[in-house]
Amino acid sequence: MNSSTHLFAHWLVSAVAVMITAYVLPGAHVGSFFVAFVVAVVLGIINVFLKPILIILTLPINIVSLGLFTFVINALLVQLASNLVPGFQVDGFLWALAFSVMLSVVHSFLHSVSRQ
Repeated sequence: MNSSTHLFAHWLVSAVAVMITAYVLPGAHVGSFFVAFVVAVVLGIINVFLKPILIILTLPINIVSLGLFTFVINALLVQLASNLVPGFQVDGFLWALAFSVMLSVVHSFLHSVSRQ
């Protein structure tokens, strides 16, 4: 599998994870599978470019909180994606926090299953 096919497959698995997570959580809404795919791509781009900068900028509070502030950063990034992608809505910070945690769990499970 070449790198572009691998990347597309990764985004498909991520889109399925977004759909499952939005289905389970009543405070997260995804309009369609295409919207879930766009959310997966946008979250991927945000996590590659913006998240490392935020982690470095908040390093002191992250150290004091023993890394728990990373959950806050993840929730804020989910809210940012919600603001950027039409058709994807999260009903507040706590739903964004729950979405980010559950998305991580579902995504990890789907990737472990898809690699076998």
